[in-house]
Amino acid sequence: MTDELPTITNLTELVGLLGDDVYVRWSKGPAADAASTSRDSLTGVELPGLSASPLRVEPWWGERSHELWVARRLFDYRHLRELRGLGVRAWVLRGAEVGRGPDNEPLVRCLEPLAWVADSALSQCEDLVNAQHSDEWGPLDRSNSGR
Repeated sequence: MTDELPTITNLTELVGLLGDDVYVRWSKGPAADAASTSRDSLTGVELPGLSASPLRVEPWWGERSHELWVARRLFDYRHLRELRGLGVRAWVLRGAEVGRGPDNEPLVRCLEPLAWVADSALSQCEDLVNAQHSDEWGPLDRSNSGR
């Protein structure tokens, strides 16, 4: 599996990839992930697949903005780039769900890497989420959990 993928530079391109079997993952890429699976960070248990966020739009979302749906999916886990270290970035894949992780996230087997997500697209995601002006919503970052 190669890391030579096209790069999505804006949110509109990302929305164009939406599908029932499309996921976003934060890692060093398809080549690094090909020989491994994810691990539960609390226990170290090896999981049966790779942790990923689905880009499938849920039926209850209705006719709301697909851009906002995708933006929040990327915004939710953007902290993983810093947490997991140098070389970690967002990328999109077509996958088959093989289970659920300890945070109820899909665990997938990568069927086809589709694209890297550029910082410019991530900035658009952040701008769109921040434009919602919600004081009760933010990324799913446990690193500042008040331990």
